[in-house]
Amino acid sequence: MTALFALATSVLWGLADFGGGVLTRRTPALTVVVVSQSIAVAVLGVIVAATGAWSEASPHLWFAVAAGLVGPMAMLAFYKALAMGPMGVVSPLGSLGVAVPVTVGLVLGERPGLPQLAGVLVAVAGVVLAGGPQLRGAPVQRRAVVLTLVAAMGFGAVMALIAEASTTLTGLFLALFVQRATNVAAGGAALWLSVRRGAPALPEQGLPLTTLAFVGLADVAANGTYSIAAQHGPVTVAAVLASLYPAVTALAARGFLSERLRAVQAARAGLALVGTLLLATG
Repeated sequence: MTALFALATSVLWGLADFGGGVLTRRTPALTVVVVSQSIAVAVLGVIVAATGAWSEASPHLWFAVAAGLVGPMAMLAFYKALAMGPMGVVSPLGSLGVAVPVTVGLVLGERPGLPQLAGVLVAVAGVVLAGGPQLRGAPVQRRAVVLTLVAAMGFGAVMALIAEASTTLTGLFLALFVQRATNVAAGGAALWLSVRRGAPALPEQGLPLTTLAFVGLADVAANGTYSIAAQHGPVTVAAVLASLYPAVTALAARGFLSERLRAVQAARAGLALVGTLLLATG
């Protein structure tokens, strides 16, 4: 069951990233974040009401609020990076956010094993090489690499904060609801300021609500399947299999966008993904 739900998590996260990246190519990134997360809030609100999760409210929910403030900035940076592409390079770099919880553990006194140390070295090599010059053809945009790394650190911070916000499944639903509601509030304020400055909020061809709903709900479902996977088996196994989501994003980009990676790009992105897996298994 752990393997099944963890692999489902990687598929859902990978498809959500792909959908968000595609949407951002024709819809303002802030709009994608706010609308998709608003749909997620509505669904989580129903789940919280149905499970009676409000009874588990505690001061620890401030961690969820903090995660909600960091989350929109990370998602905005990541969607913009995915829009620049190629997704097969950007998505693996985004998974490096797992280094943040590892660092938190070090500060709290944990010591990494050899796989984690190897993961740090391999992941850093992948990050450096991913933004470097190509032997031929156009390089990956350095701005895309920078945005992805900002997003990765934000995602990692959210992971660490949410871990402190709850200890039970129903508590997790409440923490996720609070986080996503804060996402919408923070993202909505940023979108309002952006519109005040003259930036468009809606694409000329209209708002793709179906795809936005898919992105928001896939993200919520992924959090749920990962929680189930972690509760029914070793967290290490769940984390490793769930960390394969960049491969799903790359495959989706290949299948739907015919996005091709040069061998050197695939190798660089692969280094970052291997480093992530080593970090998760340490």
